[in-house]
Amino acid sequence: MKLDRKDILKALETITIAGEGKNMVESGAVANVVTFGDEVVVDLVLHTPAMHIKKRAEDDIKKTIHELVSADAKIKVNIKVEVPEKNEIKGKSIPGIKNIIAVASGKGGVGKSTVTANLAVTLAKMGFAVGVLDADIYGPSMPIMFDVENEKPISVEVNGKSKMKPVESYEIKILSIGFFTSPSQAVIWRGPMASKALNQMIFDADWGELDFMLIDLPPGTGDIHLSIMQSLPVTGAVVVSTPQAVALADAKKGVSMFLSEAINVPVLGIIENMAYFTPEELPSNKYYIFGKEGAKDLAQDLGVAFLGEVPIVQSIREAGDYGRPAALQSGSVIEAVFDEITRNVVTEVVNRNENLEPTEAIKITTMAGCSAVKK
Repeated sequence: MKLDRKDILKALETITIAGEGKNMVESGAVANVVTFGDEVVVDLVLHTPAMHIKKRAEDDIKKTIHELVSADAKIKVNIKVEVPEKNEIKGKSIPGIKNIIAVASGKGGVGKSTVTANLAVTLAKMGFAVGVLDADIYGPSMPIMFDVENEKPISVEVNGKSKMKPVESYEIKILSIGFFTSPSQAVIWRGPMASKALNQMIFDADWGELDFMLIDLPPGTGDIHLSIMQSLPVTGAVVVSTPQAVALADAKKGVSMFLSEAINVPVLGIIENMAYFTPEELPSNKYYIFGKEGAKDLAQDLGVAFLGEVPIVQSIREAGDYGRPAALQSGSVIEAVFDEITRNVVTEVVNRNENLEPTEAIKITTMAGCSAVKK
C-alpha cells in the first residue's frame, strides 16, 4: 500500500502535545512528513526535553497512523528538541545550590507542605544536602513541621557581608517567614512586600552547599510563584494533588502555569496525596475516600510523570503536628512510600539535567547509591 502524505497530516491533526493547546500540525511541531510506499518518516520539533513527553508523542504518532491510515505502515519518528529562550524567565543562580525544586499545588489543603517536608528528610537520608525555603508567605508551616517554631535565624558574616544562617532541623536547612512573625500574627502584605521578603530569604542567606533546595510554594498561581520563577533558575516543579475532581482541576492549572511559554519550567511530575485509606484492623483493604487514581490519570493525560501516591495515615498528621516528618519513622509504611516517591523525583531530575543545560555547573548524573554528583 502506498501512503498519502495528506492522510498522514490529517491523522496528525488529531494529536495534541502535552502543554500545548493546538494540535501538533497547527502548532508547527510537525516539521516534515515524508512517505515512501508503506513507509513514513515524521520529523517532530518539541519545546520540552522531558523524556516522557517525547516518548508519548512518538507513541501517539505511531498509534494514530496505524488506526486512521494504515495498520501496516512502517513508521519512523525523528524528534528534535528546541527550547525557546527569548521568552523564558531566567533567575539569578545561587552559588553552591545544584538543583532547585518547586513544590506546588493548585489549591490549598492537599498536603503540599507535608509532602515537601517528607521529601526533604528522605533526600537527606539518601545522603543529599538539602534546604527548604518556605515560600508560603501568608501561611508558613515549615517551622511547625520541623519543630523549630521558637528558633530564629542568626546573622553570620560571609565574605564581608552579613547573611542569615538558616535554621537546621533533621539535617535540613530551613528559612521561613514564620521565623520572623508570631504564630498568631497575620501577614498582611501586598505582592511587592512579599516578593521582597522572599528575595531576602533567598539571596541574603548563607545556604552553603546544597544538592537540593525545595521551595514550598503557596497554593494557586499568583505573585509569589512568578517572583520565584523570576528570582531563581528552577530546575523543575513537582505538583501535589488529591484524587478529587476539584483538586485535579486546580492541579491542571498549576501544571499549565509551569509549562507556559513565559515561565517554561519543566514539570517533574505529579504526586497524589490522600490516595486511599487502610485501617489498621483491615491492612489488606483500601478505601478510596476522595476518588481513585485521579492524579495518576491526570499525569497520564498531561504527559507528565506520576511520581507516586501517599495514603491517608494518621501518623502523617501526628508527625507533622509534633514536628517530626513521618518519613523519619524507620521501617514504617510511610518511610517506604516516600522512599519510592523521592527516588522517582531524583530520576526525573536526572532525566531533566541530561536533556537541558543544568542550572548549575554541578548536576546529578546517576541514581547509583542516590548520592553521586558530578562537576
